[in-house]
Amino acid sequence: MAINVKVTKKNNESGVSVLKRFTRRVQESGVINKVKSRRYAERKPSAYTKKKNKLKSLKKKSEFQTLYKLGKISSNRR
Repeated sequence: MAINVKVTKKNNESGVSVLKRFTRRVQESGVINKVKSRRYAERKPSAYTKKKNKLKSLKKKSEFQTLYKLGKISSNRR
């Protein structure tokens, strides 16, 4: 997704004006807005991650149920 913005200095152009032109080109290309929008976006969990989390929760649930049936844990303490 590399979008290159290239600005070359003209003959009688100052460094400040080149910098202004470059800044304008970057803003027009939309690179900054795209990066900012992706900064805090969360990825969807993969199928493997979902499966791993589900197996972990099922294991915890079964352990809780066995301890509850043995009377080692009260039902309100989850």
